[in-house]
Amino acid sequence: MGMTITEKILAAHAGLETVKPGGLIQADVDIALANDITLPIALKPFRDAGGTRVFDREKVVVVLDHFNPAKDIDSATNMAEARAFAEEMGLVHFYDVGSMGIEHVLLPEQGLVVPGDLVIGADSHTCTYGALAAFSTGVGSTDFAAAMLTGKAWFKVPETMRFVLKGELRRWVSGKDVILSVIGEIGVDGALYRAMEFAGKGVGSLTMADRFTIANMAIEAGAKNGIFPCDERTREYVEGQGTKPYTAYASDPDANFVETREIDLSSLDPMVALPFLPSNVRPVSEVSGMKVDQVIIGSCTNGRIEDLRVAASILKGNKVAKGIRLIVIPGTPAIMLQAVKEGIVEDVIRAGGAFSTPTCGPCLGGFMGILAKGERAVSTTNRNFVGRMGHPESEVVLSSPAVAAASALTGCLADPGDL
Repeated sequence: MGMTITEKILAAHAGLETVKPGGLIQADVDIALANDITLPIALKPFRDAGGTRVFDREKVVVVLDHFNPAKDIDSATNMAEARAFAEEMGLVHFYDVGSMGIEHVLLPEQGLVVPGDLVIGADSHTCTYGALAAFSTGVGSTDFAAAMLTGKAWFKVPETMRFVLKGELRRWVSGKDVILSVIGEIGVDGALYRAMEFAGKGVGSLTMADRFTIANMAIEAGAKNGIFPCDERTREYVEGQGTKPYTAYASDPDANFVETREIDLSSLDPMVALPFLPSNVRPVSEVSGMKVDQVIIGSCTNGRIEDLRVAASILKGNKVAKGIRLIVIPGTPAIMLQAVKEGIVEDVIRAGGAFSTPTCGPCLGGFMGILAKGERAVSTTNRNFVGRMGHPESEVVLSSPAVAAASALTGCLADPGDL
């Protein structure tokens, strides 16, 4: 019996010829990632285990992206601890104000993740790097501490679900609509501890931004990881970052998939996920007119330059509806600079929106866009649980950048195709 992409990567990093779903393995990690929230939690178990040096100062990556610039004394204290640890350990890849971006946008941009890598991160959306044909998954801070010390992590090999894509996306439909449609169909536990592998001719029509978005939200279906094959578009992307050598794995023709589903990309519409689950999905056309108070465009899900271009193409020359707060957050400093060069920042500001430094801020109800009681936001982020962006009696509607921008102009949920 052949193996899937996920199984091949795990086998290679465990030093095994084959692995099977359900098997327990110990594997070497290529990158161990943490941020300003999760690193401080990991320091005590690291010290308690006798840690005085990380296993590889080039493979432990720390990005201070959630509450940076510091929003309060507690966040400032956490980041001071992280800075001291990074200096003590001599970490090569440490990102603070000025160099800091949203971690899951920043690492691919910096060329730190390539096809065939095994990446763990003390953040659930580490699964984003599956867009690069890498195995990547989130872990707890204690597991991260162990990986910092040993360079290894334990895994149960997941079963793999296969999603065969065909056709091409229509205008105003993007990777966000693909993954929302999938989660709406299978539910938030529909891929519980499974790999979600995306395959088929339709993959070739998806941009890297689409793929990052889809892989990013695999965790919202309960998946262990999401993963794409390495094709010409992947190779062009990673080689454009001047990255390290890599090994591209492909699923064998006789690999075992626990389930296979087919998705016709050309049939998809702009979608939204209504409160309070990412699976509460509807075509935006069915809920157009629902009033909103705030619009967020950004995050590790949709903070790439392609996302900002789509939003700016709708905002340019128009004005945000009265009473609507539009906040646009680029994923990295490089994306922000590009947005300046292309006039995107000017388009946002002239439309009546605010343009922020890179931060995870509002996505987790941290800062830069907290909701009050009774307020509703449409957001390009990845979760819309109760109280996710502020008050327990506030609401978050998940959408693509196109739907978010259209909603900012109308003051309510809107289909960009209707503008």
